[in-house]
Amino acid sequence: MFNENRIRIWRGFWQLADPKIWIASTVPMAVAAALAYGLEGKFNLYWFFWSLLGVYLIEIGKNAVNEFVDYESGVDTYVTPDKRTPFSGGKKVIVDGILSLSEVKVIATVTMIIAGLVGIYVVFAREPEVLWIGVAGFVIAVFYSLPPAKLCYRGFGEFAVGLTFGPLVLCGTYLVQTHNISLEAVLSSLILGLLIANVLWINQFPDYEADLRGQKRNWVVRMGKKKATTVFAALFIAAFALSAVLAFIAGNPFFLLPLSAFPLARRAVDVARRYYDDIPRLIEANAKTVQAYQLTGLTLMIGALLNKFL
Repeated sequence: MFNENRIRIWRGFWQLADPKIWIASTVPMAVAAALAYGLEGKFNLYWFFWSLLGVYLIEIGKNAVNEFVDYESGVDTYVTPDKRTPFSGGKKVIVDGILSLSEVKVIATVTMIIAGLVGIYVVFAREPEVLWIGVAGFVIAVFYSLPPAKLCYRGFGEFAVGLTFGPLVLCGTYLVQTHNISLEAVLSSLILGLLIANVLWINQFPDYEADLRGQKRNWVVRMGKKKATTVFAALFIAAFALSAVLAFIAGNPFFLLPLSAFPLARRAVDVARRYYDDIPRLIEANAKTVQAYQLTGLTLMIGALLNKFL
């Protein structure tokens, strides 16, 4: 019985952690490392590891907080089976009976405490100026769902995700590596911030009815799915426009490589506009948006490294 219970908790922890979505933070951190090496010839694997660990722990903690808040508000219980997708509906560990509400709260508390300790170590042993970036990321992660702020319930979730997984994670990682922040890092962070906000944006479509019923007033709920597809397209356009600005300011034409993700973005927008109310068909738009984010991150890395070697 003890072994079965331990296996259940371990399985629930990893479902809650959901490593496949760590790509949201891995991409900006990898881009930051490539920029640090490509622009300044600096890369420290030891401190990159601690940066990764701290951010991953915050992600797990944020997932856990979001899970129990959405369960207590009823949002997760309102998601009907036909609206469940791999990209939406929460982690489902409480709804599916894998973990209890109290177990999820314990995971949230423990992971956030350890993340805080990791951050303190990085600040005092490597880079004191990263403190405020770390504090901002920590606070946003905690209050993304948690009262009294409940950012994602009050229309600030999209901004919070874009800010965190764009400027905070990328510039924070770059700062730890180089002890400064370059304009190229800032522009790259804005590109990725817009794209990861767009991943959240399209992932909110399947949860529209449940979020509306649970008073989760994100911008897709506020605007309605049809109008929200226009913003979905605009965020892609803004990200690709910034790629051109980055290439011009850096004097590096290889920073135009992110434009290779344009066909993925265009397909995602076409699908969203046609099938915003047909969730099974909309899933292609969810997938293409994630792929556009990944390809943009990869090409930013290539652009940075080619700057070093060519």
